[in-house]
Amino acid sequence: MPIINEARSARLSSPRRLLALVAKEPVLSLLLIALAFLQAFHPRPWTSLPGLVDWQTVLTLAGLLILTKALELSGTLTWFAHRVVHHVHSERSLAYWLVTLAAVLSTILTNDVALFVVVPLVLSLNELTPLPLKRLVIFIALAVNAGSILTPFGNPQNLFLWQISGVSFGGFVRALAPLCALMMAMLYAMTTVSFKTRPLDLSQDTVAQPVDRAFAGVAAVLFAAFVLLADSHHAGIGLIGVAGGFLIWRRDAVLKIDWLLLLIFVFMFIVLRSVAALPWVRETIEHIGLDTPLRAYAAGMVLSQGISNVPAAIMLAEFTKDWRALAFGVSVGGFGIAIGSLANLIAVRLAKRRGMWSQFHGFSIPFWIVGGMIGGWVLSHF
Repeated sequence: MPIINEARSARLSSPRRLLALVAKEPVLSLLLIALAFLQAFHPRPWTSLPGLVDWQTVLTLAGLLILTKALELSGTLTWFAHRVVHHVHSERSLAYWLVTLAAVLSTILTNDVALFVVVPLVLSLNELTPLPLKRLVIFIALAVNAGSILTPFGNPQNLFLWQISGVSFGGFVRALAPLCALMMAMLYAMTTVSFKTRPLDLSQDTVAQPVDRAFAGVAAVLFAAFVLLADSHHAGIGLIGVAGGFLIWRRDAVLKIDWLLLLIFVFMFIVLRSVAALPWVRETIEHIGLDTPLRAYAAGMVLSQGISNVPAAIMLAEFTKDWRALAFGVSVGGFGIAIGSLANLIAVRLAKRRGMWSQFHGFSIPFWIVGGMIGGWVLSHF
């Protein structure tokens, strides 16, 4: 009897674990609820749903998650971050370094990964000397959103828009470079007036940061190879090689990635493209009209404030082929209200400090307003 009861409780606990896991991910929960409503009131054949997913984007994201996890596990990123801060001697110079570090890392490793490197670094430095921690984390969040504009790998919406645009890696960078440069210039100006020149002593940061050089070297080489394959629209081949190689050699680089993020992306495509296909949604957006670059830009910038910039990019791409205007809009849309970019929510969550939301919006909303005007001007003149 005890054995039977244990087996029965194990069967019952599996659905409970699944529900608990879903409950911890509000984005996934909302997507599943939305899909249930769509299938109840506007059903589509279940077998047609996988066809709504942009698998090239999902495969590319999976490969990047594995490679960035490998770099993280090698210790290279933490070692580099600690080496950087040894060159700062004031609160303002630390802010400059952290903004630069976060922005640069976000262009290569995506904005989320950059946060997981830089925010813990700030938390550890705060234990050595008092820092304006909340303000630094806010500016790091702004930095990863601004820096990630530059490359297709900077953030998930760029990755998606790059895949559907058909342009080369270099072509994408050239198209987004003016906006990135001006957003970063504005951020540096804000940093100058927001941080003091108060001296800092970080000389106690002497803990050795071990680096697995072989692991890091292989990850770097594979990263370059994967970029070339993704640029030629062969991300699937690259993913097979990267995942297969690490499963044989260092399987933790594959097993420890954010699998839920990939699942969320799959459901985002299914739900948002199903919503975009609804007659009243199509009629509404067609009535508004996204037939000019500025309208597509404004739509991405505003819609991101309600549903975040990744879903906004996926949904609006059904109504406009002007990928550059849309990229501009959802990039600027990452500022403003915190939900505009999931990176904002991650940064605040990592900081684990009360009272950050009002201070965050005190910086991000003015940045969104001014950035919106700058982005519109850049789109019209470059």
